[in-house]
Amino acid sequence: MSDQPGSAQVQHVSPAAEAVPPAAEAVPPTAKRVPVERAHHGDMVVDDYTWLADKDNPETIAFLEAQNAYMQAVTADQDQLRETIFGEIRARTKETDLSVPVRDGGWWYYGRTIEGKQYPVRCRRRVRPDDAGPPMTQDGGPLDGEEVLLDCNELAGDSPFFDLGAFEISPDGQSLAYSTDTSGDERFTMRFKDLRTGQVAPDEIPDTYYDCAWSADCTALLYITVDDAWRPYRVWRHTVGTPSSDDVIVFEEPDAKFNVNVGLSRSKRYLMISSASSLTSEFWLLDAANPTGEFRVVKPRRTGVEYSVEHQVRPDGTDRLLILHNDGALNFELAQAPASDPDRWTPLIAHRDDTRLLGVDAFADHLVVYLRRDGLTGLHAIGAAGEHRDIGFPEPIYTVSPGANPEYDSTSYRLHYTSMVTPDTVFDCDVATGTLTQLKQTPVLPAPDGTPYDPADYEQHRLWAQADDGTKIPISLVCRKGTPRDGSAPFLLYGYGSYEISSDPSFAIPRISLLDRGFAFGIAHVRGGGEMGRAWYDDGKMLRKINTFADFVACAQHVVKEGWTTPQRLIARGASAGGLLMGAVANMAPDAFGGIVAQVPFVDAVTTMLDPTLPLTVPEWEEWGDPLHDADVYRYMKSYSPYENVDPGATYPPILVLTSLNDTRVLYHEPAKWITRLQATAGGGPFLLKTEMVAGHGGRSGRYDAWREQALVLAWIVTTAGA
Repeated sequence: MSDQPGSAQVQHVSPAAEAVPPAAEAVPPTAKRVPVERAHHGDMVVDDYTWLADKDNPETIAFLEAQNAYMQAVTADQDQLRETIFGEIRARTKETDLSVPVRDGGWWYYGRTIEGKQYPVRCRRRVRPDDAGPPMTQDGGPLDGEEVLLDCNELAGDSPFFDLGAFEISPDGQSLAYSTDTSGDERFTMRFKDLRTGQVAPDEIPDTYYDCAWSADCTALLYITVDDAWRPYRVWRHTVGTPSSDDVIVFEEPDAKFNVNVGLSRSKRYLMISSASSLTSEFWLLDAANPTGEFRVVKPRRTGVEYSVEHQVRPDGTDRLLILHNDGALNFELAQAPASDPDRWTPLIAHRDDTRLLGVDAFADHLVVYLRRDGLTGLHAIGAAGEHRDIGFPEPIYTVSPGANPEYDSTSYRLHYTSMVTPDTVFDCDVATGTLTQLKQTPVLPAPDGTPYDPADYEQHRLWAQADDGTKIPISLVCRKGTPRDGSAPFLLYGYGSYEISSDPSFAIPRISLLDRGFAFGIAHVRGGGEMGRAWYDDGKMLRKINTFADFVACAQHVVKEGWTTPQRLIARGASAGGLLMGAVANMAPDAFGGIVAQVPFVDAVTTMLDPTLPLTVPEWEEWGDPLHDADVYRYMKSYSPYENVDPGATYPPILVLTSLNDTRVLYHEPAKWITRLQATAGGGPFLLKTEMVAGHGGRSGRYDAWREQALVLAWIVTTAGA
């Protein structure tokens, strides 16, 4: 990492990295100390481990590998438990399976998984006159007449990592644009496949980002590239059949706080570019039939105003834009505007203090609004005549979310439903009546000993903890029926709490391996997330970020107070920004937890937010604050940043950290430095670091590899909690 303004390199005070003892001795590797001074706002900081940021240095790689060996040595007695849990996850999963096909034009599109294969196969089958609904097979095998569009297993080949980025079928159904990443750095190569011949075209586009959109005539594709800080900032137009060197820039975002996306409206009438920061957004539209035309702005950006756009042509020919916005509406309202006069907004669904509007899908004769109320998600339909209908669900704690709905003229709405005891369930909802038709529920097969999964064997609860400032914090909890409330049960508490991202209650097959070992599992819906509306998010960001951490500690103390567990048997888990949460609570209340799992954790927050050349730093200033230019933000962030606040006099619980060498969102050296400082200065532990040497922010990519990673973490949790 480059030096900060005002910092100076200081000579070594210890020799190069010392030899690592044999792994069997279970001694953490000793890191060399290379003090580097960082001076900002009159504050001088000495960082001994900045050298770990150089992943091209063989010493860095050797040190990470030594940490991997140490982690394996310390947890060697968990190998059999890992295999057992992996076997449970695999046994309960239907390995050969078929997603519910989605109709788009004359085709059903779906994905299949095959036993023994890491990745899905993307397929389609023609719609037939006798199709009464989505075609399915009992065994999850291929449909009769299927066309394989992409076999991701073939694309992955022998690569240890594979990710499919873009996957867009042209409007005429004859071409496919897709992109792949084989390192985990989220830089994709775009390719084109002729679905009539099965041939992949020679024109490839390197270093693209996720989104892309076809023009209506299928001659052009819009796609995105990133800048030197890996920020998506340019939209390009590629003409099919021409070399990428001829591609044209159609939009460029100069403001480093803004990220660019591109897409096609559900009506397929407009190509849409959005440019958004954490606080402000702006949309641009272009007739999809005229890809070489000029984009026009819907409403020029104004700081603090966020909006999104959908397009609808109703049966009476009315052509309108639907705008979800927060201009004078904290929880957002839905407005409409003539497509010919997009800046003239009039309310359609007014703002409500108790309801956060999240999105809208437009169809020919109805709308479906995605929302959040009372800490739960919901769907609200508006018919052609303006009639309103909430779509109802039976359980007291659940999550409902929009599914794939590409058919503009459809009278039904595809959705997903889950709870902490109900596996993901796909429904079609008749919008006129609200009737739900179940199409599929993710199967949960018996455990290796033949025990079937029965939701009736489990129970879910909504608890409320109280933070120090009096705020009530919701906790979603699941356990087996009969789990004791005398403090004897082990407990896993999960948290996130950033970016207005909600950690909603849902089902997960790996979790059964914990619940059946006596665990209770809880999600702490802390401030900084979006569970309770926009104010909930605002109260856990910037100079109120510490609320996020205090809420989580309050939730931990609450489940202990209510007899669910004891601190010694309570394990905390979080990832990414939730990993920052883990590091912060480890410093704030190390005696509140018996163990902590932090995955790809953002734990060196001050150092990262001081360096505008790093990925995500400048765009993230609106989430965390700008410590480079604001002394108050600097002092506040430094007061909670986990790496800055490791206490040499404290006794920490055991900590397991997972990271990936090619992660571009939270760079690997943040958790590496944190664990190294804990090992060198803190009491307690052990402090373990596992680095995936070929992976990105999401960890290992193949499903079997991901299950093994889950099994590793769950075995550590079970062992550490003494279950």
